[in-house]
Amino acid sequence: MKAYIFDLDGTLFESMDIWNHVDDAFFAKRDILRPDGYAITMLAMHFDEAAIYAKELFNLPESPEEIKQEWLGMATYAYSNEVDMKPFAKEYLLSLKEKGAKLAVATSLPTELLTPALHKHGIYHIFDAICTASEVGCGKSKPDVFLLAAKKLGLAPEECLLFDDILAAVKSAKSIGMKVCAVYDKASDAHWDEIKQIADYAIHSFEEL
Repeated sequence: MKAYIFDLDGTLFESMDIWNHVDDAFFAKRDILRPDGYAITMLAMHFDEAAIYAKELFNLPESPEEIKQEWLGMATYAYSNEVDMKPFAKEYLLSLKEKGAKLAVATSLPTELLTPALHKHGIYHIFDAICTASEVGCGKSKPDVFLLAAKKLGLAPEECLLFDDILAAVKSAKSIGMKVCAVYDKASDAHWDEIKQIADYAIHSFEEL
């Protein structure tokens, strides 16, 4: 492959517990019970979409922008100081870079969180393109962010290999001819069998690569 495109949450980063803590605090403040399947639904959305969805789902008085800022306020410290990379993920990225491969990020995370997290681990500079779902105005249930990443790299989708952990992303990337390596994350455990069937490759750890 000529290029490798990486999701962040649940793929390169061990970050899903951060969002569980954010959700717990957000719901506890409002005395709301988190519905089943909420986290998986949110994973496929970009940040603005998720705030609109939460407002409408729970009929919240806050604006989507206020909801988004509340989430950012709770998550920024963790992404700047605490978030860990998955085992061997950094080593794999550096090995690809040493071989001259093009690297990109395609994520639902907002820039305010992804930038400090990538700098924290000293890998911001190794990516040739960083793309967010907010740039294209839709989440990963549509392939737009993956198309943007391929375009920024100057390549066709079929020349790129995507690493992602959620079913919606795997499906949409495959729909445009992009190769996919599924990365296991406990947040997507319920969909893992289906993810493996659709993806070209599947790993539990970057150590396998």
